[in-house]
Formats: sequence, C-alpha cells, structure tokens
Amino acid sequence: MSRTAVIAGVGPGLGESLARTFIDEGCQVGLFARSASYLESLSATLGDDALAVQTDITSPDQVAAGFEQVRDEFGPVDVLVNHASGGAWKGTQEITHDEFQRALAVGPAGGLACSQEAVDDMLAGDGGTIIFTGATSAVRGRDGAVGFSAAKFAVRGMAESMARELGPEGIHVAHVIIDGQILPPDTADTADRDAQSYLDPDEIAQSYWHLVEQDRSAWTLELDLRPHVEEF
Repeated sequence: MSRTAVIAGVGPGLGESLARTFIDEGCQVGLFARSASYLESLSATLGDDALAVQTDITSPDQVAAGFEQVRDEFGPVDVLVNHASGGAWKGTQEITHDEFQRALAVGPAGGLACSQEAVDDMLAGDGGTIIFTGATSAVRGRDGAVGFSAAKFAVRGMAESMARELGPEGIHVAHVIIDGQILPPDTADTADRDAQSYLDPDEIAQSYWHLVEQDRSAWTLELDLRPHVEEF
C-alpha cells in the first residue's frame, strides 16, 4: 500500500537514508529542511516520489504550509519522522538564553508542530506512524551539551505521552535512541576506521521502516540502536 511520508529535518547521512528507504518501500516523501538548494538537489536524485519543501520547523506557519504542499502533491500524510535536532554544544556557563531556546524550538517545539499537522490527517484516515529520532543524550545528559540534552529529554517525554494518547486512535508513536556515531556520508575508505564502531545509516533506516510496518498488536514504543561492541 502506498503511503505519504514527511521527513522533517532532512540532511546528509541518516536523513537521506530514510528518504531513500521509504521511497524504495513505495512511499511518496515530503522532504523538510531549511536549505532550498540542498533539498532540490536531493529530490532530483530521488525522483518523482520526492518533494522538496523548504521549511523552518521552528515556524508553525511554515510547517502548516509545508504539510499543505505535501497534501496537494501526494495526499494526506500517513508517516511522519521528526528527525530535526539542534543545540549549541556548550555547557551551563557558556550557553546563551537564545541558544538554549533555539534547541527547544527545533526539537520538541518543532516536533510538536509537525506532529499536530500529521495527526489531523491520521485521525481522519486509518491511523499512521510518528517516529522521533532520539540520541544517547535523551537518556543520559551529555557533558557540555546542556541545550541538546534538554531538548532530547523533552522529545523523549513528548513521544511517550503522545504514544499513550494516540495509540488507542490507531497512531503508532515511537522513539528511536541512536546510541553511537553514525557512519559519515560519502566515506570513501573505511580501512582506517573500526567499521563496527559506527552505525550504518541505511541499516538504521531499515529499522525505522520496520516500525512503520509493525502490527498493532506488537508496537514498539522505544527502539535502542547501537553498533556492536563487546561491552556497553
């Protein structure tokens, strides 16, 4: 069955892998990011099932307009991936008020704005899937990253709350903890790298797709992904 998906916060690496994987699985995908030139280049590579939508998700008006573009092109949204994150990598005494607020505006506030748009479509249809991209910092605050850690903790709490609220309505909400470094894009030579110490973005994307296809009798609330290590 064809689905319409929105990936909010597309960038090189995992964002691109998610877009490619979802299209390969038969989705039509709206790509949200602030950079118009990057999005146009990516959508041209992905083909007619990708739609570039320049969107700053910190603006509810831009989010609403972006979802309307996707609906006009592909129809109501069935799948949303809240993938955007932000935050100055600064500690308690260095981070400014504006930098802290920006982290919250991109992560939890932007994720809420996108989710509200998507939920309208899902409730009017046959349900859907909302996935939040988390990080190690969502469960263990990172030294020197007050804004990023606070935003990721907030996103995790919001995902859990939404899952309990929307699950009975047929909307699967899941939170994915990316516990490790993702293999950088266009890595020409991995001979000098310990390949097992990195997460493969294409494999992560397959795990996201599994969440979309899960039967309602066995939905995952939180998925923890990490590379193989001897101890963790």
